[in-house]
Amino acid sequence: MTHGKFVVLAPALLALTLAGCGGGTPEASYLCPQPFTVQDAERLTHFQDGPGRDPRDIAYEASIIGSGTKCTATRNRVDVTLFLRISANAGPSPGTGRTSVPYFVRVLDSGNNVVQSQEFTADFRLTPSNPRGSSQEELTITLPRDGGFRIAVGLKPTPEELNYNRRGRQP
Repeated sequence: MTHGKFVVLAPALLALTLAGCGGGTPEASYLCPQPFTVQDAERLTHFQDGPGRDPRDIAYEASIIGSGTKCTATRNRVDVTLFLRISANAGPSPGTGRTSVPYFVRVLDSGNNVVQSQEFTADFRLTPSNPRGSSQEELTITLPRDGGFRIAVGLKPTPEELNYNRRGRQP
């Protein structure tokens, strides 16, 4: 599935892509931007619909538990494969069906301007009998070879969820 400059790879295609990466050269390693997690976007607590906002009303909690990149460089561009690991835990009030955890990927230039941006979801099936899940998301980003880019990642909390995170999980 393609979203602008971001390409979401199917697992079989990802395996073929990574198999062609080889060991890389020191120059290619230098060109490979390492992702960083945006402050206040490394975790989120999502509440069930309704007015309740105490711990019994938590539908799920999610966090970014790891990220990394692998790059292949050509004469004019760098193809960056971004790996993002997200975990989710059902709260006391899990929803029914699929749990979609929103996240974003932003590419910043050397002046910290956003030059590429996309939002995605990591999907889980959390239930009282299966309360935990983790997902490894893989995305490919194509960048010009010159440029000194950085990759910002994070979960996408609502303003209310962000305030809850900032208050230190106090309702």
